[in-house]
Amino acid sequence: MDAQHLDLLYLIVAAAVATYVTRFGGYVLITQLKNIPPRVESALNAVPAAVLTTLVAPAFVYGGMDVAAMLVAFVVGLRFSTLRMLLVGWIAVMAIRHLIM
Repeated sequence: MDAQHLDLLYLIVAAAVATYVTRFGGYVLITQLKNIPPRVESALNAVPAAVLTTLVAPAFVYGGMDVAAMLVAFVVGLRFSTLRMLLVGWIAVMAIRHLIM
């Protein structure tokens, strides 16, 4: 194996170890608490939105016609439930990709 592939392997292993340690550490920390402080609970409640943002932001910035589907989902999300917003957004993406691309 040449040096470049070995560096990549080290990077992947380091990222895997860092991911495992942070997840395991968070689990241990939460299980040791008798009651979760309000700030920690607020932070944990914000995680799903943060993860969704990391998935949507690159597509919004670099994504051509998928931006239209995101805007449709946003408008629907202002009026209807999250499940309906996701369903309409998914349908919009599939329709745009099928009809235009």
